[in-house]
Amino acid sequence: MMTNGLALCAVFVHYLTKTSRLGIAPDIAYKTPMTLKIGIAGISGRMGQMLTEEVVAAGATLVGGVCRPGDDAKGATLFADIAALAAACDLVIDFTHASTVIPHATALTHAGTSWVLGTTGLSAADEAAIAAAGTKIPVIAAPNFSPGVNLMFALAERMAAALPANAYDAEILEMHHRQKVDAPSGTALGLGRAVAAGRGVDLKDVIVSGRDGHTGPRKDGEIGFATLRGGQIVGSHSLLFTAGSEQITLTHHAFDRRAFATGAVRAALWLADKKPGLYNMKQVLGM
Repeated sequence: MMTNGLALCAVFVHYLTKTSRLGIAPDIAYKTPMTLKIGIAGISGRMGQMLTEEVVAAGATLVGGVCRPGDDAKGATLFADIAALAAACDLVIDFTHASTVIPHATALTHAGTSWVLGTTGLSAADEAAIAAAGTKIPVIAAPNFSPGVNLMFALAERMAAALPANAYDAEILEMHHRQKVDAPSGTALGLGRAVAAGRGVDLKDVIVSGRDGHTGPRKDGEIGFATLRGGQIVGSHSLLFTAGSEQITLTHHAFDRRAFATGAVRAALWLADKKPGLYNMKQVLGM
């Protein structure tokens, strides 16, 4: 029988074997549907510009996008609003702001347009709107589209299931650039949900975020979060399982937002021929 450590290594090796072609090597693992028409919500932003490049590089048709009034779309075709963009596209990739989630869900559902959503900082109402959209159109909503981070999610769940909550304290540390407006990050919360799933609990029942003052001793089973902001760090996440005699740490550093853009376009191409439903990056990556 494998030890827990060997089992996790086996998962990692199996994943790397299956995904040695993740869109970052010349012989990418998917076929581009040449007729797929893609629009980008937030096309003028940093992610929007990278998504533009990745859509073109993948061979799909970039229809255009929407952005804030006065922003420079770098020559891309701009549409009056999300409804007009949705009507012209097969699929919209959306990295905008939580305040747009509900109106975007409404517009895309009305148009029957597929949706790849990377917006974080979502409320319960936003989550409900996404779930409702998934009953009418194909949707992938993910806190992070990086293959490495999604592997981290899978390992986090396996480790949490293997390491007793009353012996191994789970803590999540994240740091991002000074412009990020939500905390903890969507990726950090995704890690928390993975740990909670591995332990068979709901994250909202065990989350402890931003400890301050006289907090008392740590309770068994808590999942703690610490948030740092500064400079122009793209994203850094660590998950720590700490016992009395040892500590295990999983860490991911994002050096370039292109990892997210490449993953989002990969998700878009995968979603192109799917029926209505709420999908995830595990399915995209074959994990």
